[in-house]
Amino acid sequence: MDSRWSDADARDYVAQYQSVGEDLALRVYTSRLLGRERALVLHGGGNTSVKTRVTDLLGDKIDVLCVKGSGWDMADIEPPGLPAVRLDPLRRLEKLDRLSDEDMVNYLRGNLLDAAAPNPSVETLLHAFLPHKFVDHTHADAVLALTDRHDGAKICEEVFEGRLGLVPYVMPGFALAKLCAEIYAKNPDVEGLVLLKHGLFTFGETAREAYERTIRAVTAAERRLAGGRAKKRALAALPNDIAQLHEVAPVLRGLVAEKRDGAEPRRQVLVFRNSPAVMGYVNGAELERYGRAGPTTPDHVIRTKPWPMILPAPREGELPAFREVARRGFTSYVEAYGAYFARHNKGDKKPLDSIPRVVLVPGLGMFGVGASAKDATIAADLAETAMGVIGAVETQAPFESITEQDIFDMEYWSLEQAKLGKAAEKRLARHVVAVTGGASGIGAATVKAFRSEGAEVAVLDIAGGAEAIRCDVTSSESVRDAFRQVVARYGGVDIVVSNAGRAFQGRIGDVSEAVLRESFEINFYGHQRVAQEAVAIMRAQGTGGALLFNVSKQAVNPGPDFGPYGLPKAATLALMRQYALDHGADGIRANAVNADRIRTGLLTNDMIAARAKARGVSEVDYMTGNLLGREVTAEDVARAFVELALARTTTAAVLTVDGGNIAAAPR
Repeated sequence: MDSRWSDADARDYVAQYQSVGEDLALRVYTSRLLGRERALVLHGGGNTSVKTRVTDLLGDKIDVLCVKGSGWDMADIEPPGLPAVRLDPLRRLEKLDRLSDEDMVNYLRGNLLDAAAPNPSVETLLHAFLPHKFVDHTHADAVLALTDRHDGAKICEEVFEGRLGLVPYVMPGFALAKLCAEIYAKNPDVEGLVLLKHGLFTFGETAREAYERTIRAVTAAERRLAGGRAKKRALAALPNDIAQLHEVAPVLRGLVAEKRDGAEPRRQVLVFRNSPAVMGYVNGAELERYGRAGPTTPDHVIRTKPWPMILPAPREGELPAFREVARRGFTSYVEAYGAYFARHNKGDKKPLDSIPRVVLVPGLGMFGVGASAKDATIAADLAETAMGVIGAVETQAPFESITEQDIFDMEYWSLEQAKLGKAAEKRLARHVVAVTGGASGIGAATVKAFRSEGAEVAVLDIAGGAEAIRCDVTSSESVRDAFRQVVARYGGVDIVVSNAGRAFQGRIGDVSEAVLRESFEINFYGHQRVAQEAVAIMRAQGTGGALLFNVSKQAVNPGPDFGPYGLPKAATLALMRQYALDHGADGIRANAVNADRIRTGLLTNDMIAARAKARGVSEVDYMTGNLLGREVTAEDVARAFVELALARTTTAAVLTVDGGNIAAAPR
């Protein structure tokens, strides 16, 4: 691994953060250097510190430890992410024989200079008990690949040649801090400490020295791995006709949703990975052995659970059989997790949920599972990193994790669980929403509204773009491909807002058949194509869903010279009711929003002028021509879609959003 230290960049950081001083500025700099290396830390892992002096409110100079705070990620840390703790009181704790977690946390908070600062790292005392100015802690992949085996200590002695002290596995906290201080005291010339099956600490009197000692140690580990005798992983015999992702993911997503009596299922979001490294791992002949052996570093267990759910390879054309096998596999996983909890619980813990956070499917790939796309991505990233570490170990020796009791203690450690946060979920958290025509107008407002409620939203639009999935609703192939991309991103879909449309004008007696057919293609068949694809996914998930159609006021209250638009919209209203009738038993609700006179790319200024002229009124009167005398906005329509999505016992309904038009109020 190459050092990324730059004198010029270091000077820039000192200049940028001059208000907090050079020590903290350089601490921020090298923390980011470490945090941006995926092979060193991921998603808030690791921690760093610097011992420095600050002036308190009374003008006294005091020694402090600035250490990474909870909730901060080293990749983008700022000075507030390294809260200052009075150093001398921390060092006095080393004299104690024992210290409870609760007392430790309380003591750390009591010695913060800023009472509003985040909680200091759970490994703060380890940083404090070491004498060095700068201390860096990472979970370097290459170092873990040396330690996560039966002879890890012996290998590390050979590789690091006494430059690093070796620390046997002890759960983080006061006991580990004491042990590290004792081991360092016996050999104060070491550059760092290898925490077996946990990670790496390095230290130095300058930020650069501590950082480059990390790089030196990781490089030595990488060289040993590259130069060791390697054995090729044997692959399992798999069928050639593996089912496709878009078929399998919705089945899995429905499987891992927590079913609750009388309430909506607690859905999960899936993130899929099938890189060459992932495929080599999941297709291994001994996947059942090394796949269930435990985490590569204990810090990951709160995100990935102790082990993944492993399912058999799904064969194309045999999804009903796979669904049943997967159901039994999930039941076995839940039972095994319950037994694991019972084996290790001392009677004072409450079981966490037994939903797997990682699912391995030979022949297909790996799924990260989480309450949000972010959580699922974290699980997938950590699992993929673990696969690389385990793969590196397995080329030379069997992978070995910490003991199951240690895994349990880490997973159920209150200080680790606190990292996950307990904030209340928003109303549509865990839901996946697809919005057609989502790049502008009512669609864009709807995307924003659903995201504000916590939903994961896929933007489908004919224009495509950086965020949007290209979707031409007049093409069955385009719609099919778009929904397959939604499944690939999130594992399935729960709510679809079928909004894409285009306005066509003309007197019905004069309009050509070609124009009418074109309008039906987008304004009726487009809705049918979208709904049909969505329903297939929802039925595969088995957790219900919602179809929401933008039918327009024209569906029930035709306007003059607007028949080519209103006729297919009226058909779409009937389509909505048919879906409600045919798929209510599947738990799928179908509803519509009847909106009118919304300024969008569809209802342009030119069209407003034309419609006002057709009705013989001014443009202002046309846009406010309702009972409330108010112009209705795209945001008003978006909120209506959200409320219909939340209305669990409402189906086959039309919600009018037009400021009040009795002629367009069907119920």
